[in-house]
Amino acid sequence: MQRLILILFIASELCYYLLIAQTGVVEYFSSNLFLIAPLPIGGVIGSLLVSYIKIDFRNRISLFLIIQLIMSILYPNFNMYTLFILGFAVGSMAPLIINEVKKTTLLELGLALSISYVTGTLLFNYEVEQRGVIAIVLTSITLIASRFLPQNEAIKKSSQSFPLLIMVLWVFLDSALFESLSRDVTISIWRDGYTFQIALFHVVGVFSALFFRIDQNQKGLFILTLFTLSYLFYFLREGFILSIVYPFVISYYNVVILQTISKKDFKTITFYMIGIGWMASGAGLFVAIANLILFVPIILLIVIFKIMLSDYKPNKKEIKYV
Repeated sequence: MQRLILILFIASELCYYLLIAQTGVVEYFSSNLFLIAPLPIGGVIGSLLVSYIKIDFRNRISLFLIIQLIMSILYPNFNMYTLFILGFAVGSMAPLIINEVKKTTLLELGLALSISYVTGTLLFNYEVEQRGVIAIVLTSITLIASRFLPQNEAIKKSSQSFPLLIMVLWVFLDSALFESLSRDVTISIWRDGYTFQIALFHVVGVFSALFFRIDQNQKGLFILTLFTLSYLFYFLREGFILSIVYPFVISYYNVVILQTISKKDFKTITFYMIGIGWMASGAGLFVAIANLILFVPIILLIVIFKIMLSDYKPNKKEIKYV
């Protein structure tokens, strides 16, 4: 029973972040960076300070979820102070969630992410002004589940570990495309009748990343290639193909990130979440709002070229002189 509770705990909080913090608040305030700035500022501060609070993890989780629940009751009528408090609560919860991911098996992690992605996809078209009930329900589920979490030690998973910079790049590419797609009136895969494909390939992406083993360098190049295809199909306005490729790469790279970060100690996790969860996603949002999406593929192609160049650079030790 505790294993099911752990799955529900992770799934509901990740879904809250997607539907409320990432899309609900941003859309409600019409993507005005000045108005929503207190949210990421609070998130960064929360992620920084959560490791210094001297109470056990379970009580820390309950504390920030109670704050999140209070803010959910106020949704969407936030001012700069309540936005900051919401950001502080969500930012504090992010590394605490990653810390609980350590306890999951591969199957449990796959189920948690699948539930989160499918639920988020099904509720994505729900009017942002009406998501208050969703916010309260999701937070209540997470809060209740947090009191019954298993106390077992971390379960060893993948030995692969990616550098922070490449993970920041993945999140930036995702955020820039996601925010641009959600604002584009000519193509929006979530509103164009592709809900089934999106949900299905989220799940396929999750379990492909968990159970199909490939070399670390190949995995990194595979993710960048999928992002390249996603941007290509976005510019070509190929909604059907995009609704297959893009959800797949979102799920795939997020599994890789979770598996990498969950191997770190808690204080390191907090710093990783600042770069990945707030700075990279914030930069992507800025690109979308400033309509600079056309320049992103240039960055992407440069990175892929450098990776391929480094892979084919001859090793001096292998050079033989005749």
